[in-house]
Amino acid sequence: MRVLVTGGAGFIGSNLVDRLLAEGHDVDVVDDLSSGSRGNLAEAVESDRFRLHVLDVLDPALIGLVAELQPEVVCHLAAQISVRKSVADPRRDARVNVEGTAAVLSAAHEGRARKVVFASSVAVYGRPAAIPVPGDAPTDPRSPYAASKLSGETYLAAFRALYGIEYTTLVLSNVYGPRQSPEGEAGVVAIFTDALLSGTPTVVYGDGAQTRDYIYVDDVIDGFVKACGQQGDGQRFNLGTGIQTTDRRLHSLIADAAGAQDHPGFAPPRPGDLPAMAVDPVPAHEGLRWQPRIDLPTGVKKTVEWARNRRHK
Repeated sequence: MRVLVTGGAGFIGSNLVDRLLAEGHDVDVVDDLSSGSRGNLAEAVESDRFRLHVLDVLDPALIGLVAELQPEVVCHLAAQISVRKSVADPRRDARVNVEGTAAVLSAAHEGRARKVVFASSVAVYGRPAAIPVPGDAPTDPRSPYAASKLSGETYLAAFRALYGIEYTTLVLSNVYGPRQSPEGEAGVVAIFTDALLSGTPTVVYGDGAQTRDYIYVDDVIDGFVKACGQQGDGQRFNLGTGIQTTDRRLHSLIADAAGAQDHPGFAPPRPGDLPAMAVDPVPAHEGLRWQPRIDLPTGVKKTVEWARNRRHK
């Protein structure tokens, strides 16, 4: 089928593009390259079934482009992903994440797409009452970023009711793996990996007991690919492992894989950081026939190997 991926030059998006092409699909990417990279698409550009359209999702030209392409499925990953930037400039966050999602859905309607698969975030749960967080847990957004992601989920339901466009929402836990940048609002796996390979100091905030649910990018891509089919219509699923890993344990795993000393520095906890987070993925096991396959030690080794090879190129 033909699939359109917004934000397809980014970390998760480019990995999705490669998988879709490997499975024989035709893939178009819409990305303004403000945070994504052409380098992430180096393998994709070799395929005659791939096209990159350098375009902001808020550009009025998006409607005409998608109407011309007529993709069967749109995977919407283009977003402003920084919680801190959303707090500093909530209007920009809303333009990109709320208006941008509405624009993509409007274009999908004009292009007669069957389905939109949407990347949401565990941030929509706020401070959950129970961990792992069930998929039907109450939402409690505590940042403009979380509010904008939840708004996107609401728009999906509205467009389904109005126009019959199916959707699946995938609530992503802490995704890590190859192509994740250590710069900016980066994941801690990428930050620790880059520092430990370069011999620069690392910092753990708090006492190291804070936990997160880390999921390898290939497992997340499996979820997107399954959602592109006929499964999970009109539903939202958590994509995570359900396993809590402390910051201190994560640092030890990465240090071991990098062959570096496991001696981080410690700093006061950052305001607003959650003490713990993990999501319940069981509904995705049933509704998407999806399960994560790569455990954290294996995924960390793969990530460190990729980062080491990249440094030597």
